[in-house]
Amino acid sequence: MSLRGDGPIEELAIPSGTTVEEHDVVVDGDVLVGGQSSVELGVRGRNVAIGERVRVANDIEAEGDCRLDTWCSVDGNVLVGEDAYLGERVTVTGRLMVSGDLDIGDDVTIEEGFEANGWIVIRNPVPTIVFYFIVLSQLLRVGETDAADELAEALADGDDVRDPLLVPRSAEISDDAWRVSTPATVGDDCRLHGNLRAATIRVGERNEVFGSLRAREDVTVGADTVIHGDVTTRGGTVTVESGARVLGDVSAGDLVVYDGAEIQGTLRARGEMKLVRETEQTDDDGDDGGDDEEAGTGGDEGAETDTDDAAEADTDDIDGDEAEDADDGVTGEEAAEESATVTAETASTTEASVSDEEP
Repeated sequence: MSLRGDGPIEELAIPSGTTVEEHDVVVDGDVLVGGQSSVELGVRGRNVAIGERVRVANDIEAEGDCRLDTWCSVDGNVLVGEDAYLGERVTVTGRLMVSGDLDIGDDVTIEEGFEANGWIVIRNPVPTIVFYFIVLSQLLRVGETDAADELAEALADGDDVRDPLLVPRSAEISDDAWRVSTPATVGDDCRLHGNLRAATIRVGERNEVFGSLRAREDVTVGADTVIHGDVTTRGGTVTVESGARVLGDVSAGDLVVYDGAEIQGTLRARGEMKLVRETEQTDDDGDDGGDDEEAGTGGDEGAETDTDDAAEADTDDIDGDEAEDADDGVTGEEAAEESATVTAETASTTEASVSDEEP
């Protein structure tokens, strides 16, 4: 399974628990990097597979196997806990340390030498695990799902199944930014450095991102996630879930903010803006029930409200005929009565229509 061309990696997928420590990306599971990508960080994971013509600007540490496809370059050391597979014309500026076997192609340059405790074979390597993946893909293609499940269980060998870090073709990964032309998904409990640029972005729960989010389409910020920057989309919908904090501005086509979210910047929406909140209702028998409601705000004349970090943002129902020409938002008394809060240092809601409906 070569990682060149379009390949099987169709999105940037950052698994739960991923962290950026010093200058390394640390993952509990496997790492797969598509061809012609640039990774300005070190990589630490279980099994590491690097595609064709990929540049890695720091060390690679693999607990299991490590595969470097043809024309790869690693500006650092490569430490492998099991077997290593190096394709033709791979360059390693540091030292290669392999605990198991080493398969190595032609014209490989290892500037500080290498050491392997197992067999050393000089050839154009195709590791066994790659053959298994080819067989698995063919089984799935012809519909033999039962046989594919048995093969997958045999490959797992009783180990915990952990999601891999997937980096698509032609990606750029660095401390400054993670740039891809595909959708991007971030799991839960991650700690990332750099601005995230993708077609669409979905960030899970309890993450901390030291950078901004920018996408061509939809962006979702999960519950209890902190974004140290702006959240921007050209024409899609930005959704900020309950407990999330955005320490910058939010700009979107449509904007959906859940009760309990905190935005410490300016809110801008070209289309509809919705505030989703939970309200408690008591019937005649004394039973309590929780329902979600959406409060819409419209920007007719454009008013601006400054609030403290824990202040409540009120909303007024006003005519939205001229919403597309408004640059700032309007707040009033109705949403305050519903106890809906959107905290902001400078909160400006723009160009939204009025709506009271259940999501």
